[in-house]
Amino acid sequence: MIAKLAGIIDQVGAEEVVIDVGGVGYLAFCSARTIGRLPPTGSTAQLLIETHVREDHIHLYGFADAAERDWFGRLMTVQGVGARLALAILSALAPEQLTLAIAAQDKVALTRAEGVGAKLAARIVNELHDKIASATSAAISTAAIVPVTETDSRATADAVSALVNLGYGRTEAFGAVAAAARLLGSEAEPGALIRAGLQELAR
Repeated sequence: MIAKLAGIIDQVGAEEVVIDVGGVGYLAFCSARTIGRLPPTGSTAQLLIETHVREDHIHLYGFADAAERDWFGRLMTVQGVGARLALAILSALAPEQLTLAIAAQDKVALTRAEGVGAKLAARIVNELHDKIASATSAAISTAAIVPVTETDSRATADAVSALVNLGYGRTEAFGAVAAAARLLGSEAEPGALIRAGLQELAR
């Protein structure tokens, strides 16, 4: 199985790249995020690879970093999410954004990905929400995930709700309150969390 490719970029498309490794061109499908991070054609590059072998084809999927590759695998565990749809989600949301969106149960954020409707977004959130507390994604620290497992905290929930009512997206509101909770502690009152959250959002 191919786990990594390092070579010269031969061609770049909207959803794929061809990397020349010792005279052999390997085609890897990538998210828009990874495509956007590639250097110009003719430059050297390296991609982490997931190899999918089927009876009728062998497909390579390339990733700029381990966080994106890990989320690709995680998304593929959800019923109805195939490789192409997982890449579409990663094109719409960077790994750290995806972590926060699922932690905040922000289904609307997931529907920004092409091919993801409300029903599938809800399934993704429901199936992955409980798994992210133990995620080892390099894109977000364990400390940032702690408030996710404490959704029974009324103060945290009230603060997130208040920021959403002020017009902020649920994911960004959740991230701001999570940061505020880390600074102020788990006993912080909603008012304090809201004020600190607003300061985080203003940065």
